[in-house]
Amino acid sequence: MADYNNFKVETDADGIALVTWDMPGRSMNVFTEEVMDELNAIVDQVAGDANIKGAVITSGKDTFSGGADLTMLQRMLGMFAAESAKDEDKAIKLLFDNVGRMTGLFRKLETCGKPWVSAINGTCMGGAFEMSLACHGRVAADSDKVKMALPEVKVGIFPGAGGTQRVPRLTDPQSALQMLTSGQTLTPKKAKAMNLIHEIAEPKKLVEAAKAMIKNGLKAVQPWDEKGFKLPGGPVYSAAGANLFPPAIAILRRETYGNYPAASAILKCVYEGLLVPFDTGLRIEQRYFTEILRSTEARMMIRSLFVSLQELNKGARRPEGVKETKFKKIGVLGAGFMGAGIAYVTAKAGIPVVLLDRDMPSAEKGKAHSAGLMDGAIKKGRATEGEKEQLLSLITPTDDYALLDGCDLVVEAVFEDSEIKKGVTEKTEAIIKSTATFASNTSTIPITALAKNSARPKNFIGIHFFSPVDKMMLVEIIMGKKTGDKALAVAIDYVRAIRKTPIVVNDTRGFYVNRCVLRYMSEAFQMLIEGVPAAMIENAAKMAGMPVGPLALTDETAIDLAQKIMKQTIRDLGEKAVDPEQFKLVNTMVDTHGRFGRKNGKGFYDYPEKPAKKHLWPGLKDLYRQQDADSIDVEELKQRFLATIALEAARVMEEGIVIDPREADVGSILAFGFAPYTGGALSYIDGMGAERFVKLAKKLQKKYGAQFKAPKLLLDMAQKGESFYDRFDPYAGKEKQAA
Repeated sequence: MADYNNFKVETDADGIALVTWDMPGRSMNVFTEEVMDELNAIVDQVAGDANIKGAVITSGKDTFSGGADLTMLQRMLGMFAAESAKDEDKAIKLLFDNVGRMTGLFRKLETCGKPWVSAINGTCMGGAFEMSLACHGRVAADSDKVKMALPEVKVGIFPGAGGTQRVPRLTDPQSALQMLTSGQTLTPKKAKAMNLIHEIAEPKKLVEAAKAMIKNGLKAVQPWDEKGFKLPGGPVYSAAGANLFPPAIAILRRETYGNYPAASAILKCVYEGLLVPFDTGLRIEQRYFTEILRSTEARMMIRSLFVSLQELNKGARRPEGVKETKFKKIGVLGAGFMGAGIAYVTAKAGIPVVLLDRDMPSAEKGKAHSAGLMDGAIKKGRATEGEKEQLLSLITPTDDYALLDGCDLVVEAVFEDSEIKKGVTEKTEAIIKSTATFASNTSTIPITALAKNSARPKNFIGIHFFSPVDKMMLVEIIMGKKTGDKALAVAIDYVRAIRKTPIVVNDTRGFYVNRCVLRYMSEAFQMLIEGVPAAMIENAAKMAGMPVGPLALTDETAIDLAQKIMKQTIRDLGEKAVDPEQFKLVNTMVDTHGRFGRKNGKGFYDYPEKPAKKHLWPGLKDLYRQQDADSIDVEELKQRFLATIALEAARVMEEGIVIDPREADVGSILAFGFAPYTGGALSYIDGMGAERFVKLAKKLQKKYGAQFKAPKLLLDMAQKGESFYDRFDPYAGKEKQAA
């Protein structure tokens, strides 16, 4: 029997081959070129050996598989770009053949004449779930760890190995479209209800249940290969089809504003594929996949939301040669909303945490926040009472600094007041060991200034969380002028331990994220002053790909906070640092009309009692003379929002505040949802090219002002034809990490 590097094949006395997928040196199985070669040989082995009656494929790891290694697709695109320069038609044909390789392999598996069963023991994503759908039987373990999905649309592509053809032939087309266009994750129960798996088994009896399917006479023919097969939802050209596809197109448009070509391609694959025989449907899917893979959106989203995100999560910016920290105890100073949230995510990661506030009732209230979050999770079936008790047992509320003794890291999350922060820093450093790291969660005060309160500035760092802490996946790590490598390594280790994504930022006013967000809000204020109707401002931002309109976002963060930031900026940098008309607008909202935002039920929006929904404050149109909406260029509004943020990101790179473009891109998407289809704020520029972007910026500057002035860095890049990933190559001098 052949030896394989990634699989083990064992045939039992009943003639059933158990194919165990267990890639060496990887925490998770993924499809690579080698894996596909080996699986192809195994299919031949199973089909060609008369003693083998069928095969069960499972994983030797805790998870089943994460699907295709998307760096493989990046390599394909690299080959395509090189070949395209010589012969574009030949390059497209080569790409078409390459993307069809997995499709052909899975089709070969399901038509090999022997029954195959997929025994899904853990997370089963993308190409791995497509392979499972090609198996004649599918059994999933009855466990919370088992999650199935075809999430490719989230990284700008779609299930291109038969997913768009098999899913709507197994379940009703409405559920199929919902799952495929959203990347919805399925539990075993949900997958079985959708007819995407056949059985749910006890984890210990999973392989046994899979083998039993073969012993009980599982047919080696898929339903769509049987004569007389009927689609679960009836033909496309039927009353049911007429009721499904036109609304589906409208819903997709409403949800994506046409920004995600892959989502539209899914609809086309399903619609066209269900009109033709299965093999023709696969060819239609292959054609659309080849087209989508060549799109700017796919290229940028794969890079930022898959490759870069994985690299940052693995600690790409961690200093080398510093021993990894295993946290025994962490301190959190301040049990308010942020501090309580930080304590919760720390305890959720299994790390004991001391939650300190000025008195016991305040500290206890902070701990109660975690109890409330766990109660919500229990109600949704995502946690148990036992897990709640375990988490709460890790949080020690206190008003006594002595309990901070033994902490490896202390995170300060008290009020944004330099004097208060000075006091807690001094009291804490008097207790903790000299090698411990002290971090501030400040969002406005420079870390270098705060570090002056510390007796050991090399151990002082910023760890800036976003609100709400339990939901927001990004954390900015801020380097003060004297912060050392060990403090940076500890901060990255901590952020990774609580399963969030770290980006490293050098010290500046507003750091990185807030600088970009303030530009977004500022452009909306400018539009209001110009007389652009408020509804148009919000809708244009969403059409540009932003998840929340800038006025709604200002309400969430509070208009009076925007006023405080403006006042502080004027105090620090002078009156010219803030636009006087925008300052006047904010003062009018806060001081004249008492509109602070969501927190007092009135801001740019009114917030009536539930169940009524929020709506824009009608008084906004009386503040400035309104333009005729029909005369306003919506495309230009969209460009203004994206360009003003992208320009700020470029300035941050020019100033050396962020030095790695991966962090600027991933940070802009995770922190405030910068149009994900662009790949992030810098990839938006790279996607259109620096030269074209500079032309756009100059046009907007001429029409709307200095906020659109391109920095010298961009002008130089435009002249040299460089991208950010050329100019600031994050892989220079080191091998690219395997994803």
